[in-house]
Amino acid sequence: MQKSSENQGQLVRSIGLTSAIVLIISSVIGTGVFKKIAAMSAELQSPVLVLIAWLLAGLITLAGALSNAEVASMLADSGGEFVYFRKIYNRFFAFLFGWTNFAVIRTASIASIAYVFAQSLNSLVLFPETSKELANISLFGLHPFDNLSVKLVAISLILFQTYFNYKGLKLGENLSRVLTTLMFATMLIIIVLGLSSSVGSLEHITTNSVKYDPNTMTGSVLFKALALACLSAFWGYEGWASVGFIGGEMKNPQRNLPLTLVIGTLIVIGTYLMMNFVYLYILPIDEFINIHESKNGIAAVAVVNKFLGSWGGLLISCLILITSFNCSSTTILLASRLFYAMARDKMFFKSADYIHPEYNTPSKALFIQAIWVCLLVLSGTFDQLTDMLIFAAFIFYGATTFGVFVLRKTMPDTPRPYRVIGYPVVPAIFILFCIALIINTLIEKPGEALSGLGLMATGLPFYFYWNSKK
Repeated sequence: MQKSSENQGQLVRSIGLTSAIVLIISSVIGTGVFKKIAAMSAELQSPVLVLIAWLLAGLITLAGALSNAEVASMLADSGGEFVYFRKIYNRFFAFLFGWTNFAVIRTASIASIAYVFAQSLNSLVLFPETSKELANISLFGLHPFDNLSVKLVAISLILFQTYFNYKGLKLGENLSRVLTTLMFATMLIIIVLGLSSSVGSLEHITTNSVKYDPNTMTGSVLFKALALACLSAFWGYEGWASVGFIGGEMKNPQRNLPLTLVIGTLIVIGTYLMMNFVYLYILPIDEFINIHESKNGIAAVAVVNKFLGSWGGLLISCLILITSFNCSSTTILLASRLFYAMARDKMFFKSADYIHPEYNTPSKALFIQAIWVCLLVLSGTFDQLTDMLIFAAFIFYGATTFGVFVLRKTMPDTPRPYRVIGYPVVPAIFILFCIALIINTLIEKPGEALSGLGLMATGLPFYFYWNSKK
């Protein structure tokens, strides 16, 4: 790997296939699998349709991963899509991708997941309440001190995990292995106990909501409801492509990166389907709709409380703590490599182009990232930002997949250790879906879509400044 000064370290190729699969799983499985079923139930009002939406979103994600894998097998390097876009399109589009990840996609994800961790911990250990005087203080229309104790715990988690990942890649990798093992063990306990519980019933799976109208839930109405439900499911799948950010630290990345994308995505799809089947087996769908409408409670907590009682609530709270801790730590580790790659190409803050001489980590990129994430936590805007996240992310997912067609034309003789299965149908289907999702979001949620585009545009002054310095 490149060094930008003599007194720096360098990124080391130390991550094998198993470790990379663990990292992709831990960067994806966060909070969505516990919460999103409530919103999806409200949209679809049918347990079977909810499971179909999870499967459909998973298969579309898999189509994206299969397509991404071909590009990754050719162009693997630290920075993932940033490097791909620079070579497929141009510096400007690559910068827009990197900046949008810094402004919202990765940083708001970290802030949101860390906040869920703090909330879950608060449900087990009650934090001091914020005084009304402090909570009502307004800065630029924001309330940074509202729910301050939860925010401070989230910020402490972010700073601790940043320091942990600064101390070396192996530390972060080993932590992910331990937490992912714990996570799967706990999920397996919930799945086995849930399916064997006398509380559950297959009738719950086959019985629609009392609000469900088979005469209206057809054609365009059904398509629109499925699209909105899939949008919720995609938050659960978000993060699968970020493993490409560590392409420069993987052993044999041309082989291992495509395998990681495909195997990791398949494991996540299987896990989500099993967990959601258990939820719908235990509780009637109307109870999930009530949870969504009350805006109070987490669906998974209600399910486990139903068949395991009070100690079940403790079990699911511990699981949410493990997954949110694991997901935020891995996202911090992966995203910092993107910002380092941008700085190395003179398209980010100059100080981020630095590898620690002892720990061989992008230490300054890690701390720049942490500062912005902590500010997002204090602002309290991360929930609104994550609504824009999927819209922005699928613009770039579609662009990566379109790159498969571009590279087949512009670099036909370049070795491809992996070629996308089902070409050209699989990548074409994914691109068409991305276009449909983007158009549907612009129509159904114009505020979030235009705000997402606005956040992308905030990078323009930085681009012209940094480009003029290059």
